[in-house]
Amino acid sequence: MNTRSYYVYMLTNATNRVLYIGVTSDLERRIFQYREGGIEGFTKRYRCHKLVYYEETNDVTVAIAREKELKGWKRTKKDDLIETINPSWRDLLPR
Repeated sequence: MNTRSYYVYMLTNATNRVLYIGVTSDLERRIFQYREGGIEGFTKRYRCHKLVYYEETNDVTVAIAREKELKGWKRTKKDDLIETINPSWRDLLPR
């Protein structure tokens, strides 16, 4: 049985001032697309290329619900969540 993974992730820009939250089934490919400028919109406009947080699940419904939950949080709560696994806000998928 092939189990697929889904990722809820947070990206930020070089100054950590902007956060973007998304869902994907291929985290490395999606981050590469952002970094190459292949996806128009928020991440391109604000240069959100640094992966600072992600969670993995095998259930796409859970991933989408978690994305919506995180998007509803205040910025300070999102920052606290990131810092639980990444206190220095380093890029978790270095170039």
